[in-house]
Order: sequence, then structure tokens, then C-alpha cells
Amino acid sequence: MIDSVIELTKKLIQIPSISPKDLGCQDIMIHFLSNLGFKIKKIKINDTTNFWATRGTGKTLTFAGHTDVVSPGEYKYWDNHPFNPIVQNGVLFGRGASDMKGALAAMLIASKKFITQHPYHKGRLSFLITSDEESSAIDGTKKVVDYLISKKDLIDYCIVGEPTSYSKVGDCIKNGRRGSLNANLKILGIQGHIAYPNFADNPIHKGLPIILQLLAMPLDQGNNFFSPTIMNISNIHAGNGSDNIIPGSLLVQFNFRFSNEISENQIKSNFLKILDKNNINYSIKWNLSGLPYLTKNSLLENTVIESILNITKNKPILSTDGGTSDGRFIAKLNSQIIELGLLNKTIHKVNECVKISDLKILTLIYENIIKKLLV
Repeated sequence: MIDSVIELTKKLIQIPSISPKDLGCQDIMIHFLSNLGFKIKKIKINDTTNFWATRGTGKTLTFAGHTDVVSPGEYKYWDNHPFNPIVQNGVLFGRGASDMKGALAAMLIASKKFITQHPYHKGRLSFLITSDEESSAIDGTKKVVDYLISKKDLIDYCIVGEPTSYSKVGDCIKNGRRGSLNANLKILGIQGHIAYPNFADNPIHKGLPIILQLLAMPLDQGNNFFSPTIMNISNIHAGNGSDNIIPGSLLVQFNFRFSNEISENQIKSNFLKILDKNNINYSIKWNLSGLPYLTKNSLLENTVIESILNITKNKPILSTDGGTSDGRFIAKLNSQIIELGLLNKTIHKVNECVKISDLKILTLIYENIIKKLLV
């Protein structure tokens, strides 16, 4: 098994599938799954490649993941070529090793082992794979979920293979995620010569005290499952770099990572009240990246915890912190969703890597989950 998962991970890493390009990773996966009797539905949208693969009927366990990776940056900073996987001292190096081609390989090998032992298993095993997770996420899992909804095709249990672990595989799993809301605020003023401020209206001077008010805006205290909602500024920009011009506008970009204690509309309403109270001229554009979702006290959660205990003898912690994942789209199907994957220490970094032993452990955990739900 271990040789198979290593070789498959290497094959996937060798393909420079920088988001949203797939460049053949999914062909490898589709060929593998077709040989196991899976039915394949390809869903290509613009530059994004997706597929939905199913085997069997009934209650559905889905493995969800992505073949795209972030850019490796400048190759000269890597010890080895990022798309030429190499094993050194029991560690496999390469872009996507942890995020998340190693997990994809573990899913495939675990499925093959299970099907070999249980060719007439109950329920349905499936894969939902995209090449658009690391970039815009517009034409990926979101569109596949829309397709499934249109076909009234449901997912009961979903394992998302994102790298959730900290120091040992399975030490942390995600049973939900916070919502993410962006606000692009433009505070409008009047451009003018810096020496004649009386003939202009400086949006920076006007905007700074308002920004401080917005940052002090009351949100929520979180709950047992979610940490308190947070707001951060990601970008501030005004002017063109000239030192003798008062700019005509100030752009401030805010991001909210919010719990299920507050709604998108509540955040917007509180935000706008502060702006309107200050009687300023502004424009604003909102972008909702995803709503918060939570899977608690479910069969899938208990099954994943039991499987991790069986293989590692350690009980995982449950968390909803961190960034967003494609689980936010799958949640529209009212699925039970758990994220479980490799270590996240080196993801998106130079010299991204995974321990060979961790690939083996994750494969065993995935196989155990399948057995518990489909035997």
C-alpha cells in the first residue's frame, strides 16, 4: 500500500497544476477510479476542470478535494525543483505534497483497498474533485454542487481532504468553518493641491477616525463551536504616489470571519450605520465568500473520531478556525462534512513536504472510515 500511495502522490506532484489549471491530474484519477467501476461525470467550465465519480447506490460517502496548487514562486528558493518530487530521509518534497495531492492519493488507495475487499459494498462511494480551489473558486466545487442540486443528487457524508493536522496526522479535524465576508469601502473626497487643502476634501483625514470606529464595531463573542467574529483590514490605498496631490478617494478593504452568532445582514447593517452616522460620501461593494457551517454530534463526526482513534490511538480536537474550504459549497446539500488531511506546517511554503509515514496513516484512516460507513 505505502509504495502505491507514494508513487501516486509523485505522479500528481509532477504535473504543475497551478490553479485553476489541472493539466492532467484528473485524468490520472479518473483512469484509476474507472478501473474500480466508478461512473464518471466530467464538468469543465472555462479553465476549470471538475469531475463527479460514483460507485454503488444508497447513502453516499464523498471524498472531496482539489488538484490545483498555488504557485511555487521562484524556483531558486526551493532545495529541489517543486514539480520534481523527491524523497529524502522519509520525507516527500514537492508543491502539493500536503495541499493536497498526498491526500488525494490516500483517498484513491484507501478506496481501492476497500473495494478489493468489499466489491459488493452497501451505499455509494463518490469523489468530487475540482481544479479551482486555490484561486477564485467560482467554477469549481460550487458549480458541481449546483449540478448535483439540479439532479437532486445528494451527499450524505463528505470528507474534505484539506490539511487539517498540526503535529500528527488526525490530531485536528474541522467540523465546520467560519463565514467570510469582504467589504470594499471607498470614501470619496475632492482631489486638490496639497498646499491648498481649503480647496479640497481629504478622504484620508476624513476616513481615519471612521476606520477606527469601524474596527471598534461590536460583533459577537462566539460560542462553544466558533471563536468570536473578527474583522481585519487587508488593504488601504489612496492617491497615485505623488506628494503634492490630495487624493480624491480612499479605498479600504475589510474582511470578516464570522461565526453563526451573527448574520451577514447584521454585519452589513452595523457597518453601514457607522458610515451613515458620519455623514460621508462613500460607495461600498460586498462579496460573500461563504457562510458559516457546522457538523456536530453526527454519525460522520463520530465515525471519523473512532477511525482516528483506531489507527493513531489519539483523539482529535474539533475546530472551525482557519480559512475557508470548499466545504462551504457542499454545505448547501445539507451534508455532514468533516475535513481531515495531512499536516499544514508547510502548505503554500517553499519546500512543501509530507512524511511518507503520514501518507500511510492517512490512507489507513480513510479506509477505516469507508469500512465503518459502507460495510
